Amino acid sequence: QGIFVLGLPYALLHSGYSGLFLIILAAALCCYTGKILIACLYEENEDGQLIRVRHTYEDIANACCKKLSPKLGGIVVNVTQVMELIMTCILYLVVSGNLLSHSFPYVPVTEKTWSAIAFVTLLPCVFIKTLQIVSKLSQLCSLVHFIIILVVMTYCLTQINQWSWAKFRLSVEFEDFLVSVGVIIFSYTSQIFLPTLEGNMKNPGEFRCMLNWTHFFACVLKTTFALTAFLTWGEETKEVITDNLPSFLQTLVNLCLLTKALLSYPLPFFAATEIVYACISRGNHSNYTSPLFALGVRGSFLLLTLLMAMFIPHFALLMGLTGSVTGAAMTFLLPSLFHLKLKWKKLSFLEKCADISVFILGFLCSIAGIVCSIKGLLEVFG
Repeated sequence: QGIFVLGLPYALLHSGYSGLFLIILAAALCCYTGKILIACLYEENEDGQLIRVRHTYEDIANACCKKLSPKLGGIVVNVTQVMELIMTCILYLVVSGNLLSHSFPYVPVTEKTWSAIAFVTLLPCVFIKTLQIVSKLSQLCSLVHFIIILVVMTYCLTQINQWSWAKFRLSVEFEDFLVSVGVIIFSYTSQIFLPTLEGNMKNPGEFRCMLNWTHFFACVLKTTFALTAFLTWGEETKEVITDNLPSFLQTLVNLCLLTKALLSYPLPFFAATEIVYACISRGNHSNYTSPLFALGVRGSFLLLTLLMAMFIPHFALLMGLTGSVTGAAMTFLLPSLFHLKLKWKKLSFLEKCADISVFILGFLCSIAGIVCSIKGLLEVFG
């Protein structure tokens, strides 16, 4: 349940009734690609038992590309993963600066300076060594998220007498619809983290069940939240729904959002640094396996995210462009492609059709997102 959830009511404004269908469809598709990605980690032994022979997204890619080049697939996947994870970390810093600026408008400080102040609170991230610590921070993040959702929905329910289904549109503009598709789909993405999460589960056999339930509850929560918020504000729905709240609630919610953004940062940060550290230290050279070197890698990444957040203009549009490429690739294109490549002989006709359909859909989403993002950049620089 990421910050993207707060944009779902705005997505409904531009997609109408089709947006509700998209929220359900995206949950089903992301759950499916998560399962087939994890299936690629396993192979059957002589007794017909499934054995985990691969451990990361990189291992899957290398297995698929071993005839072409033993390490090409892994390099492509690692670069794609690190790009998306870094962009996510930078987004959290940019959002933090924006939220602090709106929460304390009377303080004569720029958004970039606020981002730098928020960055100071993230310095302890260089000492995170295990996923257990990240997990505890993510639990706190989820708690803060539910508080935000609760505040918004409680306010919406107090305005129930103003609700009207007439606010929903039947016809939609194609370009606006594409923006909605991007927001809805990428509010579910988690494929980058799934191999690590499944590998760290006490009982990996429960992974598929866990994925079903989490996507089901995410779908219910997203649909309920988006629907109640849109029915409350209708055509006045803003890009981030908390901007619609009355001023006395806005500051409270903005501070909760700030806390959520800062607590969300460690997960993509940890994942990105682990990928880079694993790639560098693969040769088992003593200089690259020391704790001091690992600290240096994490410190460098932390500083890189701050510099990019402060000095790259129009970062949101650039992130949209990168996300359209990396997000669609990691969520739809690569899982379906890898599943077809590794499991082709064992897949039924319907399973093959499902994988091909997901691949085509992911490709179309990616192209549409790239076109919209480039158009936005051209308008800004034009």
